[in-house]
Amino acid sequence: MKKAKRSVRGPLDKIRILDLTRLYPGPLGTMMLADMGAEVIKIEDINNPDYMRYYPPYLRTESAGFLAVNRSKRSVAINLGAKKGVELFFLLVKTADVVIEQFRPGIIDKMGIGYKNARKIKKDIIYVSLTGYGQNGPYAMQAGHDINYIGYSGILSSTGTKETGPVIPGAQIADVAGGAYMTIIACLSALWAREKTGRGQQVDISMLDAILPLMTLQMAHYQAVGILPEAGQAALSGGLACYNVYQCADGKYVALGILEEKFWKNFCEVMRHSEWLDRQFVVGEEADKLRGEISALFLTKTRDEWIIAGADHDICLAPVVEIAEIENNYHLQTRNMIIEQKHPACGKIKGFGVPLKFSRTPAKPGMPAPSLGKDTQAILKELGYSKSDIKTFQEEGVILVPGNSKK
Repeated sequence: MKKAKRSVRGPLDKIRILDLTRLYPGPLGTMMLADMGAEVIKIEDINNPDYMRYYPPYLRTESAGFLAVNRSKRSVAINLGAKKGVELFFLLVKTADVVIEQFRPGIIDKMGIGYKNARKIKKDIIYVSLTGYGQNGPYAMQAGHDINYIGYSGILSSTGTKETGPVIPGAQIADVAGGAYMTIIACLSALWAREKTGRGQQVDISMLDAILPLMTLQMAHYQAVGILPEAGQAALSGGLACYNVYQCADGKYVALGILEEKFWKNFCEVMRHSEWLDRQFVVGEEADKLRGEISALFLTKTRDEWIIAGADHDICLAPVVEIAEIENNYHLQTRNMIIEQKHPACGKIKGFGVPLKFSRTPAKPGMPAPSLGKDTQAILKELGYSKSDIKTFQEEGVILVPGNSKK
């Protein structure tokens, strides 16, 4: 099978990935791989497509969430419950480098398209299996979502204060850091291992396992002192006045993140409070008192006035930016992290760019997220099937071709 000519190029050019993932973590990871040049073919069962396609809110007719995590991909819709559909899947496996799946343990094997069967078709195929709790262990078959994984990891218990109790983070930490990013790491690591050994393998990603390193520092501190700080009292979680969030006169907030003595000295000088110099790392009641004094100071100006006042002074002061403001951030625009694409059904849509900047193999987003089965016909032609064959597949309910299919 000849790989289709594509406009997307990058460090992963000529790598083909079959994407069986759904919802958020897997699709975000495969989208980033596609942005970096891999040819990602999103494979959906015609009777059970990616749920994210139907989750509100919508941009006109399309799910905003689906559009956000599925650009740069091609789409094939196959009946994976039919023998001929499985045969088509394995024909694609013969042409692929990696298969990424996000089913519960054992499900993909029951479908007949698991790693053991795939390696009979292509010995060096790589399977990346992404789950909440991993392929084995007491939790393996449990259902879960981001909040459950951060609950088990200790992350959730480390948020909030004594008064609020645990506070749910504003971003899905396990889905992104434990799911999407680890999927990328797994793919690249397995591809490099294959480069050296000529052998493929299956990579088992547990999102719970993957987010435990986020608590490395906290675990180390606990091992050292044997005492758990109260919620909101750990050094980097609200306990230090020099590393905290403060409200300003306009109701908006700034983030103060000073850990080095030299930056604290600059801060005290800029704010004209030399009496704070030897109080940077006070704790307990002394920290509460200092926090109150700093709070009173920040309430005298608006957020943006403080950012202007602190500019060029190295005081580690940043605005707490609201989501609506992100796209207008000049720094992010300069870094090409705010992109705009034209979608055939939705018009102009905005998203985030590629975070990794390559000097010799620059990566960039490709086409907008595809409609279900958009590339089924083209990819089957690449596999060598005729128009007559494709029509027969449609009539038998083996594939879906948008706007011209019979199920």
